[in-house]
Amino acid sequence: MISQTLNDQITRIGPETEAGNVLRRYWQPAALVDELSGDAPVPVNLLGERLALIRDTDGTLQLYTRIAAADEPPAHYPASGQIRIDPKGAIYPVVETKGIVFAYLGPGKPPSLPNFDCFRAPDSHVFAFKGLWECNWLQALEIGIDPAHASFLHRFLQDEDPKDSYGKQFRDKAAHTDMPMTQVLRDYPRPDIHVDETEYGLRITALRHMENELTHVRVTNQIFPDAICIPMSREMTITQWHVPIDDETCYWYTIFTSFKNPVDKDLMRAQRLQEHRLPDYAPLKNRGNNYHYDPAEQATLTYTGMGMDINVHDQWAVEGMGAIQDRTQEHLGRSDVAIIRYRRMLRKAIADLAAERADALPMQGDVAAILGPLSNDAIASTRDWQAASHAADMARRSECPWDASV
Repeated sequence: MISQTLNDQITRIGPETEAGNVLRRYWQPAALVDELSGDAPVPVNLLGERLALIRDTDGTLQLYTRIAAADEPPAHYPASGQIRIDPKGAIYPVVETKGIVFAYLGPGKPPSLPNFDCFRAPDSHVFAFKGLWECNWLQALEIGIDPAHASFLHRFLQDEDPKDSYGKQFRDKAAHTDMPMTQVLRDYPRPDIHVDETEYGLRITALRHMENELTHVRVTNQIFPDAICIPMSREMTITQWHVPIDDETCYWYTIFTSFKNPVDKDLMRAQRLQEHRLPDYAPLKNRGNNYHYDPAEQATLTYTGMGMDINVHDQWAVEGMGAIQDRTQEHLGRSDVAIIRYRRMLRKAIADLAAERADALPMQGDVAAILGPLSNDAIASTRDWQAASHAADMARRSECPWDASV
């Protein structure tokens, strides 16, 4: 458990807050490119600020401060004709890439984007989407760096035909076997977890030891300050940012990256629009309708009884903690090692900024050499799991039609 003062320090993100100052030193997703419509202004709510994307007469897209009504709710988006720009407000730079408009709300020159796979892949091999969660950004991030939760929260009591797995997480076969990932997670629910610091954040390795001296190796990553990179299937990875709207609501923004075939964007968009409404990308299953909980389904099909979309499972878990998780009452255990290490990293970054050591933050300055990161599933000999995991990633990259070399 931690003190209320510390909980406030690492969760509050408005202007001039300590965690907010850290997040502002990095490019943050502000909107999907799909939300842009000609020259019409697009309202954006980001890091406690009310903003608007506007394309200038020379074609440059920038993020302007807008004047919001005093009682405007967090995820309210006024119509383009109702947007009023604050003539004295800040103007922030943006960059459009891979289906997302990223904005930089910090001081000085923005850092470069790292050469992650999601940014190196051609547009044909990426797809971007987002979703609204009614909770603080930090608890949204922390569920993504907990590799043990998948064996419980995302437990499927029946295994779907992997032929129907496209665009769905944890539904493919485990690497080099006929065992569905759903069975791996269900049968081996208590992984050994190793966490290593990297130049981009944390590498998290979950080892699920199986029979016959085999181990399932799952490598995921925390990309500082508020993103993760995890395997979705043998073909795709997920790079996902957890972006604060304000202290009590956030968006997850995801870039799905394919190493093999072009992404079927129409199918993936249709799959996700079955679960979300426009224009705010709010989930159709939510606290107001009890996330469509079905006790009959819970008895026979899923751990949560809330359908087959794992985003809903995560949403229920993080929103169920309250708008801002009360960490003064938590008791972390061995499986929370990545969460502990991340909070230390965030607190160090806060301290470095307070001491005017901004260059000590992760991924500041020249980041062109940061590639990857490795993010995959593999089944290997227990005695040689590290080399086998690396070899599996290298094999996938060597067969990739775009330059995924590291």
